[in-house]
Amino acid sequence: MFSEIRAVFSRRYLLQNTGLEVFMANRTSVMFNFPDQATVKKVVYSLPRVGVGTSYGLPQARRISLATPRQLFKSSNMTQRWQRREISNFEYLMFLNTIAGRTYNDLNQYPVFPWVLTNYESEELDLTLPGNFRDLSKPIGALNPKRAVFYAERYETWEEDQTPPYHYNNLYSTAASTLLWLVRIEPFTTFFLNANDNKFDHPDRTFSGIARSWRNCQRNTSDVKELIPEFYYLPEMFVNSNTYELGLREDRTAVCDVDLPPWAKKPEDFVRINRMALESEFVSCQLHQWIDLIFGYKQRGPEAVRGLNLFHYLSYEGSVCLDTIADTLLREAMETQIQCFGQVPSQLLIEPHPPRSSAMHLCFLPQSPLMFKDQMQQDVIMVLKFPSNSPVTHVAANTLPHLSIPAAVTVTCSRLFAVNRWHNTVGLRGAPGYSLEQAHHLPIEMDPLIANNSGMNKRQITDLVDQSIQINTHCFVVTADNRYILVCGFWDKSFRVYSTETGKLTQIVFGHWDVVTCLARSESYIGGDCYIVSGSRDATLLLWYWSGRHHIIGDNPNNSDYPAPRAVLTGHDHEVVCVSVCAELGLVISGAKEGPCLVHTITGDLLRALEGPENCLRPRLISVSSEGHCIICYERGRFCNFSINGKLLAQMEVNDSTRAILLSSDGQNLVTGGDNGVVEVWQACDFKQLYIYPGCDAGIRAMDLSHDQRTLITGMASGSIVAFNIDFNRWHYEHQNRY
Repeated sequence: MFSEIRAVFSRRYLLQNTGLEVFMANRTSVMFNFPDQATVKKVVYSLPRVGVGTSYGLPQARRISLATPRQLFKSSNMTQRWQRREISNFEYLMFLNTIAGRTYNDLNQYPVFPWVLTNYESEELDLTLPGNFRDLSKPIGALNPKRAVFYAERYETWEEDQTPPYHYNNLYSTAASTLLWLVRIEPFTTFFLNANDNKFDHPDRTFSGIARSWRNCQRNTSDVKELIPEFYYLPEMFVNSNTYELGLREDRTAVCDVDLPPWAKKPEDFVRINRMALESEFVSCQLHQWIDLIFGYKQRGPEAVRGLNLFHYLSYEGSVCLDTIADTLLREAMETQIQCFGQVPSQLLIEPHPPRSSAMHLCFLPQSPLMFKDQMQQDVIMVLKFPSNSPVTHVAANTLPHLSIPAAVTVTCSRLFAVNRWHNTVGLRGAPGYSLEQAHHLPIEMDPLIANNSGMNKRQITDLVDQSIQINTHCFVVTADNRYILVCGFWDKSFRVYSTETGKLTQIVFGHWDVVTCLARSESYIGGDCYIVSGSRDATLLLWYWSGRHHIIGDNPNNSDYPAPRAVLTGHDHEVVCVSVCAELGLVISGAKEGPCLVHTITGDLLRALEGPENCLRPRLISVSSEGHCIICYERGRFCNFSINGKLLAQMEVNDSTRAILLSSDGQNLVTGGDNGVVEVWQACDFKQLYIYPGCDAGIRAMDLSHDQRTLITGMASGSIVAFNIDFNRWHYEHQNRY
């Protein structure tokens, strides 16, 4: 449906500006190739006025969809956000690839990522040693001095008149190299076989080991391959799970799973550590130089010659206009050549890319002994005490500065809610920080500051809930703009939408055959659109769509009074008690009172069950990262970490009745809290403990993180809110040299 289109990008196909890629609300995309540019323009003006979406700080106008990649780069705010470390290196590279025409829908223009490590031989990898990192100021072909001489001589002694001189025959990214990396997983296995007479490659040329591939692209004069994004998030690509017969190498060893470096015991280790290396300070300080080579001013011309970074002329945009070739055979031959040589991304800038700002101040904040008398004062920013002693059972920190009301919304067990405004101020450490301000003028205490405000303007949801429903954090969802609260548990089998500003009921949503027991929402686009999932006592889940126009909409967007769910999800045998939805992965993960958690697509297909150990049968809390890791907390403090494909990665048991869990935005850190009043931070991949906060005087019922991941807000059983300083950067730095 047109209502689900979120972004429209102009694309090249075979170096011609005749493509269009359309991104949908469920994070999928479709790429089209049209006869000519005029048709592309007509199609853009027939589609909704969404531009390239809302993620890059650009207006939603059709002219933006038709803008050049260089115009998109110049007008976007993403470079500044990357410099300020609001987004990761991975996110920034995906942004550059996306606007420069790289797409998962064209193997000839697949997203390109750098090799960042050089040590694939050691038993342990120290990410604090510069020697373990590649020099990102040089292209792959120039890293080995001997091989660099070979390429320089090739260019300088060029004798062929028909073709301009170049350093390399092949590009760092081609359809062939992409299929080589991904040959073990579908649909790429089928693509590879279709392109090679239904045969796998010679075993000695097949991707069989990380170290072997690195050595090859340092020594072989025809191999200058960079990596693909999957090296930083997809461990399944290194496993021959379909048991393809890939043959025997010359040393008579069978090619099966990809051989990993000694410092990675399993594929998940390799992906995680490789990703940590990509996000490290060494890479952050150099990444702009690699961007200059691939997307920037060293991509072509004299700077490319000086930097040993020149490729075959048919790799570059503007090198040929296929429409001017009348001879059909000649045109087909030219198209074949373009496909073989690969396509250089669109050039985004013609001056040096600015570097990233240093993160050292984030890792080592000066701490004066006069400023902090003990650990509690160092960790706790402030405490807000409400007049009601009802436990704070839900916290939603929607704190992005662009919101009209940046706030932490809290809801108590008695369904009393407050919008606690969030604003910039001078933090306790003397560095820029944040604090909370009570929006409804409730009496509050802030430690170490004290404010004596008077007056009360509370909001309470008084509609009757089913008496058997236990009010907990799953009963509420707050929209990303803090304007509405969705509440479930009502006797009439509905869930309801309330305005946070007035407290008034704005929508009642029916669909289940029994009482609705839990709600969840996906991360929202800036426009506010997201998926809502409701689970019920009748063991079903319904998937709904929340519109930026502030109501649940069904398949008929014009009928907001009686919306129909987008999908019905079945498979549980008992009442659904917890659910999480991840729009980026297009998945819903749910848990019932008993039995395994289930993974559905957002279109309703049941993919798999997440089977934990024998004593993990009663899930109570679920948190899913966009990287595809699912943390499930079961009864009696048992935790499991699953990959989204169902592999059990780690498990632990804690001595606490856990009431709240959440993952950091990068999925690397898990925060837990429960009845013993202690907030603990764990490394999500293996449940190693990173930090323990001083115990609070009441149990923890709910938690959320501010948008910058630097403040943790907890709802307490005593009715208070406690805001903690949190420092994932420091813990990351302290632990990364252990791998």
